[in-house]
Amino acid sequence: MPRPAAAAAAPPARKVPLRKLLRAASVACGVQFGWALQLSLLTPYVQELGIPHAFASLVWLCGPLSGLLVQPLVGHLSDRIAPAASPLGRRRPFIAAGAASIAAAVLTVGFSADIGRLFGDDITPGTTRLGAICVYLVGFWLLDVGNNATQGPCRAFLADLTENDPRRTRIANAYFSLFMALGNILGYATGAYSGWYWIFPFTVTPSCSISCANLKSAFLLDIIILVITTYITVASVQEPQSFGGDEAEHPGTEQEAFLWELFGSFRYFTLPVWMVLIVTALTWIGWFPFILFDTDWMGREIYRGSPDNPEATQSYHDGVRMGSFGLMLNSVLLGFTSVVLEKLCRKWGAGLVWGVSNILMALCFVAMLVITYVAKNMDYPPSGVPPTGIVIASLVVFTILGAPLAITYSIPYAMAASRVENLGLGQGLAMGILNLAIVIPQVIVSLGSGPWDQLFGGGNAPAFAVAAGASFIGGLVAILGLPRARIGSSRRRGGAHNR
Repeated sequence: MPRPAAAAAAPPARKVPLRKLLRAASVACGVQFGWALQLSLLTPYVQELGIPHAFASLVWLCGPLSGLLVQPLVGHLSDRIAPAASPLGRRRPFIAAGAASIAAAVLTVGFSADIGRLFGDDITPGTTRLGAICVYLVGFWLLDVGNNATQGPCRAFLADLTENDPRRTRIANAYFSLFMALGNILGYATGAYSGWYWIFPFTVTPSCSISCANLKSAFLLDIIILVITTYITVASVQEPQSFGGDEAEHPGTEQEAFLWELFGSFRYFTLPVWMVLIVTALTWIGWFPFILFDTDWMGREIYRGSPDNPEATQSYHDGVRMGSFGLMLNSVLLGFTSVVLEKLCRKWGAGLVWGVSNILMALCFVAMLVITYVAKNMDYPPSGVPPTGIVIASLVVFTILGAPLAITYSIPYAMAASRVENLGLGQGLAMGILNLAIVIPQVIVSLGSGPWDQLFGGGNAPAFAVAAGASFIGGLVAILGLPRARIGSSRRRGGAHNR
């Protein structure tokens, strides 16, 4: 007996409107607000707590190490949860839990000096505060766990909502980058303002100076923005009930242990997947020294300050705030680039766009080396304020770097989502695998940049030289090894594989 026509074929699912994809990506603003504060203010802050510059990069090691397992683990778990198992589906519970972890972490980091005093820290300027450092490290580790637990599932959530349509996936990732840019602008603008302690006077305590109180106040603002944006994302759209990439998973993976599934999935990778991972790794070897030492470079090399010298502390903090302002300008260009990125990829191809952006990164890092040399050999006025031309040149470099940063935040994820989905792996696992190509270089840079800089006199220039070399090589590999066609353009609709 033939089946009724109604049962012969399921009706096609309605595509999620782009406006809902926009709302679903909004949590990136709240997460990135805190990340911007972390990038601009925390390296100077740990040196205030008494950690020498040579070891400041080691503090960041706990972040990549936690991310090495957290994002793949969260991606794996969210891939395995049935959409009907939770009222929020399978991705959104992890997004909400990650945001809660971030809120707890920024409170711990912001109040680390006060908590350290309760543990008996000597709060005399210039002393090492072991209690505060331990509390800070716990908060920093928790902060990175929360960042990974939020961003990984959110990227996979967007890929689920776009049903692996290459164009819509690129648009969704561009939305995500746009909100990251907005979060960066707000975060860096907050870090550049020095008067938050007037608005939140209770943050100034005997153990927390004005610069510390500004940091604490900024993190309180971060919690407010994070709560708002997380709610918008979680309430924006219902998750789909079926996922094309997940039904095609390899037999038996449901019974495999997580680590075996993660590393065992490497055997399925095609050359295009490996090329994406290689370029991603080289790109982040380039980015991470800048992320670690951007505002520190402005405070030390440009403003000739020092966080551990009372006579040069004010100059250092002036430089840090100017660096935060430069990063805000960077984020403005990042947002503009995110808007036009889809058109650039359609016109030139994602591989070429990514490669050119990496070469632009390399040129910017070389420019920072030149600026460092010029500033070192220039006579400053008696006031100690750096010449205007040096400051403007530094800000221009910071600003230009916003364009390749937007591409780094978007194209690798879109490429990984398209290529790994074609292999039949879940999107959560795909984001976790890409995360390995991000955090392993961060571990290498965290271990090596401080001693490497110290070997050549203690400045930031040696790490930036390595960043320039890695970025340039990554750009060449992207141009020569990645296709210039649009991301996923050769993939046939209906689940056909593009081997």
